Amino acid sequence: MPTETSNGPSTTSTKTPEVATWVFWPAAIVVLLFVAFAILLPESAEALFAGIQSSIVSNFNWYYVLIAAFFVVFSLWVGFSRFGDIKLGKDDDEPEFSMGSWFSLLFAAGMGIGLVFYGVGEPLSHFANPRPGVEGTANQLASQALSQTYLHWGVHAWSIYVVIGLALAYAIHRKGRSVSIRWALEPLLGKRVRGGWGNLIDVIALVGTLFGVATSLGLGVVQISAGLESAGIITASEFGNIILILIITGGVLFSVLSGVAKGMKWLSNINLVLAGLIVLFLLVVGPTQFLLRDFVQSIGAYLQGFVGLSFSVGAFTGAEGEAWQATWTTFYWGWWISWAPFVGVFIARISRGRTVRQFVTGVLLVPTLITFLWFSVLGGTALYSELNGPGGLVGEDGTVNVEGALFAMFDQLPAGSVLTIGAIILIAIFFVTSADSGALVMSMFASGGQVEPKRWIRAFFACVTSALAIALLIAGGLQALQTAAIIIALPFSVVMLLICWATGLAFGREHRAFERAQRAALLEHIGDHYGLDTDEAPAPAPGARRMSIFRRRQHRGPATSATTSTGTPAAESAESAERAEPPTGVL
Repeated sequence: MPTETSNGPSTTSTKTPEVATWVFWPAAIVVLLFVAFAILLPESAEALFAGIQSSIVSNFNWYYVLIAAFFVVFSLWVGFSRFGDIKLGKDDDEPEFSMGSWFSLLFAAGMGIGLVFYGVGEPLSHFANPRPGVEGTANQLASQALSQTYLHWGVHAWSIYVVIGLALAYAIHRKGRSVSIRWALEPLLGKRVRGGWGNLIDVIALVGTLFGVATSLGLGVVQISAGLESAGIITASEFGNIILILIITGGVLFSVLSGVAKGMKWLSNINLVLAGLIVLFLLVVGPTQFLLRDFVQSIGAYLQGFVGLSFSVGAFTGAEGEAWQATWTTFYWGWWISWAPFVGVFIARISRGRTVRQFVTGVLLVPTLITFLWFSVLGGTALYSELNGPGGLVGEDGTVNVEGALFAMFDQLPAGSVLTIGAIILIAIFFVTSADSGALVMSMFASGGQVEPKRWIRAFFACVTSALAIALLIAGGLQALQTAAIIIALPFSVVMLLICWATGLAFGREHRAFERAQRAALLEHIGDHYGLDTDEAPAPAPGARRMSIFRRRQHRGPATSATTSTGTPAAESAESAERAEPPTGVL
């Protein structure tokens, strides 16, 4: 930036650093040490993860559930309160995207590897092994299974994203800040966000995003392996998973280093179309009427039990309830919190010109409904198979192969092999786009908010994310992935609570400033509206004099003569008195 001298601005400028030193290196060191430990000492790492997960779930299970519910309340409050009209941009900014395009992009943000991985496996798991304490007939358990799935993927998940996305959209578009989590806390911390506190916040966000993206990539490669095994191409194994990660990471690096930005856009669009075709095909060849009725009914069941499900912590189910909570609800809340900076940046970027109310309504409503449709079609088809035949998706011992359940269901449908290949392509593209987009967002954090960070930084984070996914798979597979999400969410959840506080402060100040500006703009005319004192008394409104005379007569009573002692009519006398003594301006 130019430097000032006594004679004016100097031509000397300082070069913008490629990375934010106190953000990039601490985050890189933490993650690389973790990767080295997990790969070199996998058994010790697995035991450590299991112990940490047990400790966190035992002591903080209630905390994760409580803050997730709080984020829902906060999102609804900020969206539908007096702050709803605040614009995420300058006052004259128009939305960058049309409403239809904006909804499509929100839908793109809602689609990901996790939806494909758990689309069939989770509803089946809740059906075969329901939450401890839940009992009923097979049909009741099937309905409960979808309601529980909706809880994990619905309003709670997107409320977590709203907290980050809304704060970043306000900071970036309204205040002109760079793409960095620290600026979401500027209303609370002030100038301190530029120093050590800001660096710490960005390090936590960067490490959390790394683990969140790595968790998604780990799930994706496990399911790709299961799909290839179902198609008879390879046998699923840990070594095969590592090879798959390396191959797909090579494609990501080619994209990053070649700078083929349009390629990522085309891949994203292809994936949305492919996901839509799979849902449409299942609706046509599957139990269509059942799926449509199930979609409507399961939403009603979800809404009916929303509050109870939101605060369920398995308090009366002992160790069994804790284990179930760790596998499902606590894992999801941790995963969404660690994934929030990545999704938050995306939805903030596309929301310039929207109001707070439009932002909250769109982000909570559109992706949630699309997600519900996805689970009701894929999960509903699997549940219909178990209830009405042919079944076989749940093992005789009640276990569900989560990563392979999708392909087992496809085998029961017409063109099952085509569906299997389509699903593998879908997951692979999700892997590439998630890794590429995740590397871009993490590079922004690590470079101090640069919109176009250097390619070597993006390549570094693409490689580190893949290495982290490999390390987690080696150190315990799916359980290690879940544990990593739960662990990293604990410190970042504190940052998110502070962001809620900071957002409330910022919106409160904005609203008060607007009220002051509004009053200032009306100051010259406010006396006309409210009767306040002005430099010159305003002329009475038409009919006001006659009303004043009438009121005085009423006050004087019937004994008052129609004329005064001087012979002047009472009405004229009252009118003269009114002219002589103008209103005092009392409200």
